[in-house]
Amino acid sequence: MLTFIIGLILFSCVLLVLVILAQNAKGGGLTSQFGGSGATNIIGVKKTGDLLEKLTWGFAIAIMVLSLSTNFISPSTGGKGSDILDKAGEQAAPPSTEIPVTDSAGTN
Repeated sequence: MLTFIIGLILFSCVLLVLVILAQNAKGGGLTSQFGGSGATNIIGVKKTGDLLEKLTWGFAIAIMVLSLSTNFISPSTGGKGSDILDKAGEQAAPPSTEIPVTDSAGTN
């Protein structure tokens, strides 16, 4: 299942890159790739921009949701901690460095 979700993330990333590359910051974008004015009559500049913007947001949200879902699907370690934390807990505590407090008479 985890492999499938990672595959979906990669597929969404590739599609997101393609959608972003199809956009043009100056407004031409996808319509200029299909022959200019002929495609403008069929698709329309405004509708093409809206479609590409919605696809961009959709793929970005899908990547975030799928990435967060891998945290819940990935197998847990099953233990209470890692080996390093276990070894750290086994080490002896350092000796106490407390200084005994005495009053002016010299008693504790």
